[in-house]
Parts: sequence; structure tokens; C-alpha cells
Amino acid sequence: MLGIVSYGAYIPIYRLSREAIGAMWNKAAAKGERAVANADEDSITMAVEAVLDCLRGMSREEVDGLYFATDSPPYVEKQSSSIIRAAADLREDILTFDIAHSLRGAGSALRAAMDSVKAGSAKRVMVATAENRIPPPNSDLELNLGDGAAAFIIGDSEPAAIIEGSYHVSSEFVDIWKKPEDKYMQTWEDRFVRDQSYTKMIPRAAAGLFKQLGIGPKDITKAAYYGPDARTHSAIGAAIGLDVKTQVQPPLLESIGNTGNALAPMILISALEEAKPGDKLLFATYGDGADAFLLTVTEAIEKVRDRRGIKRHLGSKLMLPNYGKYVELRDLMEWETGRRPARRSSLPVIWRERQHLFPLYGQKCQSCGSIQYPRQRICIYCQSKDNFEPIRLSDKTGKVFTFSMDQRAMEVVLPKVFTVVDLDGGGRFYSVMTDRDTSTISVGMPVEMTFRIQVEGSGLHNYFWRVRPIRC
Repeated sequence: MLGIVSYGAYIPIYRLSREAIGAMWNKAAAKGERAVANADEDSITMAVEAVLDCLRGMSREEVDGLYFATDSPPYVEKQSSSIIRAAADLREDILTFDIAHSLRGAGSALRAAMDSVKAGSAKRVMVATAENRIPPPNSDLELNLGDGAAAFIIGDSEPAAIIEGSYHVSSEFVDIWKKPEDKYMQTWEDRFVRDQSYTKMIPRAAAGLFKQLGIGPKDITKAAYYGPDARTHSAIGAAIGLDVKTQVQPPLLESIGNTGNALAPMILISALEEAKPGDKLLFATYGDGADAFLLTVTEAIEKVRDRRGIKRHLGSKLMLPNYGKYVELRDLMEWETGRRPARRSSLPVIWRERQHLFPLYGQKCQSCGSIQYPRQRICIYCQSKDNFEPIRLSDKTGKVFTFSMDQRAMEVVLPKVFTVVDLDGGGRFYSVMTDRDTSTISVGMPVEMTFRIQVEGSGLHNYFWRVRPIRC
């Protein structure tokens, strides 16, 4: 039985109220808030978070592929999925590829994963999607867009939700676009796009799926599908023939915002968090057409209830105090000269230390059992030489041993909190604390690892692990 074996999600800790955006531009704004990625986050780091959430309690060795969908990749020419694979410590001999250029990428990745498992070229495939799009200031998109990520493992054994079938529609319709030279995305008049595309493409794909499987709208327990705003989302549900109040999963638009490629998958995860065995879920993605999938929830859904998913991430947040802080996180202004000086990065060093930088491997002395990071030849405790075994530290938690704050460091969100952490199970890690409220930091505070942008240097995004207060 082919289906979703596991799921995971991620929502950045920061939120910006739409009221604060409206106040900045002296205009009325809808209620609610949007999720905002931290300055050290991008689509890669958020995808890593969702993938690790999806892998909770799962064997990383069993994943045979990683397909990543986004319209906001950090690199135009450099694969993102290979970095996600390395940070998640998945095998090197798996297939990784990126899907971009359409909001429909998550649906395409899901179908590709299904085909790989059906063909027997893979047993389990990770599908990840994340979005970190920057909207034009003082625009409707600025009010509506949000940041987030989702991930699924597609497999043919013990699925939490069986994929009964899929139906796909392709269309050349132009609604939202961005050329290589454009800084921001562009859109057409919303009523035309809503009436000619959203309320036709997704219902058409759903109708094709219903006919294929011999079912109707009344057979659907919950529907999780893409919609750019609340009004359009409701109109799509009505066009499909669903009871919007009882059969449509709330779209998260008021609490998170439109997370692009990740939106429909995140809504699906919120539906799975509430689903019972036997429930039938309609899942649909949109962009240059539409994809529709039917899922039937199984008893195995109970095995994946421990994910942070959507609910637990929603309950963990910090509000940005004002629009100015958002501008700073997004680097939307020219700052004074010298505030963020140019830095250099060494590609040979990054390559040589890749196992210690991306999946964060330390070493355990086989003579005395002490855990140490970074690697070295001599044990600092028992002085034995070259007698270590690798140990992954990225999934460890710990407690703050000591910390200091620097108000003049090269960091977007000041102060920069330098932290020494005693890891649970042994070992000590020196890092920077992110996603923190400085008024609550204390010695002994429990922290966990998070994959982030460490510095920008030599035209590269340099990724490494930081610590943060344990979320959820």
C-alpha cells in the first residue's frame, strides 16, 4: 500500500501582526498575523527543520531519495536538496533533486515520489517543501505571505495515509510570475485570476479524481488545498462541491500566511493531526494547473502523533515588536557603511570539514567514552591518540553552561548571544543562540540544535548549527 508513512512541519518562531503592517503604511489591514523567518533562516534551513520533524523515530538509512520543492531557493545555480540531505544526515547514495518555478512544485514532487516507489527504484522517498518569499513593501502580498515548511515520507509499508489515486491538470494560465531580473514577484488583477484559474483548476482536478475513483464530494472527510487568501480558498471549496464549514480544513492563512509551495502540505498536515482511521482526505496543489490526491487514513496514524507538526509550532511564537524589526530581518534597506563588512569563506575548509559542519558529527573517545567537538587527534581527557568513533550531535539537547551577549557583533538580531552548552549524554558545544528572548536566558536553560545560516562570505551562504531554547 503506497502512502504517507510520516510527516513533519516547521513554522518560524517570529510573527508579524497585520495590524503592524497596516500601521506602517497608514491603511486598514485584515486581522491575524504572518510567520516571518529569522534573519538566519531561509528555505533550506526551514526544510531541514521539517525533514527532521518527519524523521522523528524513523531510520534515516531507509530514506532512498529527497525531492525538494520551493520557489525561493537560496541559490539559482546550486542544488538545495543536497544541502538538506547533508544536514539531515541522510545517505550519500540517494537521489536528490529540486523542483522550482511553480507553486505546484510540492504536488509534482509528491507524484514523482509515488512513481519512484511504485517502480521499485526506491522504498521510501522524502518530499520536502519550504518557502521564504519576500513580497514588495506596501502590497497585498506583504499582508498575505508567510514562511514555513513541510515534509512527508512516501513509502509502500505501514502508511499513515494511503494514497488512493491522483489526477493532474496542466495549464499555461499566467497569474503570478517572476523574471530572473525581478526583485519581487508580479501578479495580475485578483478577481480575474480567482474566477478564471483558482476556482476552475483545482475543482477540475478534483472532479477528474472523483470520476477516476468513483466517488463524490460527499465522500470527503476533509479537504486540504491551496488558496492565496481566505475568500478565494472558500470559493474553491464551494466550486468543488464541498461544505466549506465542515469539509474544508482551515487554511492557516490568518495565523501563518500564504506559504506558497508549503501551504497545501501544511494544511494537509494539520488535517492529519486531527484525522481518524478511515477518514478520506482530498489534497490539492495549484500552479500552472493543479494536482489532486485522495488519501485514506489508517491505524498507523497513531504512530506519528508525536510530531511537532503544525499545532505545536503554532503554540510557540515570539511577536515582532514593529515593522522596523521585520525590515531588519529581511534586509530591505541600505544600512550604514561598515555595519556588515564583507567576509571570506574557504571552500576547501568547508569541503574538508563537511561531516562536522552539515550533520554536525563530533567524536567519542573509545578509551574513556568522552564526547568532544570539534575533532582532534588527542583526547583532552585521557590523552589517548587517534582512538575515536564519530557521533552525531545535531539531534542532541543540552543545558546552557554559560553565555555572554555582544551588542556590537556582526549579527542582524542583536545582541549576539554566545553560548556554551553542556550536551545531554556528554560533550560540550560552543555556539550562538537564536530564536531567543534575551530576558529569559539563564544558566541551566534547556536548548536544542537548529540548522541556520551562520555567516555570509565570499558570495556563499555558510550553514552551521546554532542552539535555541527548546520549542513546543
